[in-house]
Amino acid sequence: MLVDFNTLPEESRVWIYQANRSFTQEEIDEIQSKLDVFIEKWTAHGSDLEAGYLIKYKRFIVIGLNQNLNKATGCSIDSSVHFIQQLEKDYNVDLMDKMNVSYKQGEFIAYKPLTDFKKMAKEKAVSKNTIVFNNLVTNIAEFNENWEVPASDSWHSRFLK
Repeated sequence: MLVDFNTLPEESRVWIYQANRSFTQEEIDEIQSKLDVFIEKWTAHGSDLEAGYLIKYKRFIVIGLNQNLNKATGCSIDSSVHFIQQLEKDYNVDLMDKMNVSYKQGEFIAYKPLTDFKKMAKEKAVSKNTIVFNNLVTNIAEFNENWEVPASDSWHSRFLK
């Protein structure tokens, strides 16, 4: 059951998929239509899942699930992963690689392999004040408070001296 992401409870689970490039507005429109259809039909053992989504900065797909109503199961999580993998194929984009870092450079969102980010930290090209995206958050409360934070407040801080 598709609901507005902003109406989901704070303890709702989130999954964040970051793209290795920005989506065009046309792609976003298509992806939103596909997400609408997928989430409307998304179930766990035949029971509806109450979920919503956001597309942030033309680069991040955030799916939220109200687990107070019904919890995600292995099969329902698998179906969402298959859905994301199909988006990767449809749009020739990488959404599943967790070994990459996204961060802000002014209003621009940069995307680098973790090894490059480490090198940039060593060379002081990024700092503890660089705004990074912590895609390890697990619920909406964490997403709202700890997703877009200075590197010093994230797991990225281990690379900054």
